[in-house]
Amino acid sequence: MTIEEARKLLKDKKIVVLYGGWSLEREVSLRSGKRVYDSLIRQGFNAVLLDAQRDYIDRIRELSADVVLIMLHGKPGEDGTFQGALESIGIPYTGSGVLASAAGINKVASKRIFQSVGIPTPEFIFVPRWTNMDEAYEQALKEIGIPLVIKPKDEGSSLGVHIVHDEAELKRFMQEEREKFGDFLIEKYIKGKSVTTGILGTGDEAFAVPVLELRVRGREFYDYKAKYTKGLTEFVIPAELPQRSYDALQEYSLKAHLALECRGFSRVDGVVSEDGQPYILEVNTIPGMTELSDLPAEAEHAGISYDELVLWILKSAYE
Repeated sequence: MTIEEARKLLKDKKIVVLYGGWSLEREVSLRSGKRVYDSLIRQGFNAVLLDAQRDYIDRIRELSADVVLIMLHGKPGEDGTFQGALESIGIPYTGSGVLASAAGINKVASKRIFQSVGIPTPEFIFVPRWTNMDEAYEQALKEIGIPLVIKPKDEGSSLGVHIVHDEAELKRFMQEEREKFGDFLIEKYIKGKSVTTGILGTGDEAFAVPVLELRVRGREFYDYKAKYTKGLTEFVIPAELPQRSYDALQEYSLKAHLALECRGFSRVDGVVSEDGQPYILEVNTIPGMTELSDLPAEAEHAGISYDELVLWILKSAYE
């Protein structure tokens, strides 16, 4: 389906933009959803905003939605829960389905899939909530080594992510992760350039847009504050990488999108080591659409306007 075909198909349909919700990423979702809604109104569509609370299914029915544009970040909007609920009532929705959403938000599951299809990803160990912490601590030192990265299993926006520089930090951050998130993983730290690659389309029609390099000012890495505070991160598009690294990164990013069976759009985060080796970290199945978000900037560099990007997202409901 082309963009123009999607525009004609959706011209007379009631589009509900589902945003907000109750995840830790609620504020970002509110910003993303409002900006997408403004684009739809600007383009002449019949759209309405709906803050996703516990009664969202009843509200969607009351609004007589023809299609739901999901602009929720984090659990439960990005992990397959809302997707499954919408499938159960037969309403088309944008983005990835239940399986891809659940696998994408679960960093352990997605990394295991990456490994199974030959996509390079940093070495890691999984620390489920029932694991003995002393044993996990010793395993991390032996198998991963310091410096390393500790992160929750299934949160986004870099929530709960820490770079660990010594053994005391490792113990402290492990305890914090257990208390706040339960399950977490410990990953090898790759020194290099932080990069992200947007993917548009489904199956054989999917393609990578230009790679974005993220240069952070005054922060150790691209954390929550750097992502959503104007002026803290410089976007370099296309990323300044050796051509072989750039091409490989796009190839691996597209492969990750397809391996998880993502639909319509995604953003694949990675790092390129100092010797030029790309590594894939994770796939975001509903990336941010704010004025500071990565995917819109990447799409714009590819000649795709924000309004056109919204149409790419919308048409995924029918792919």
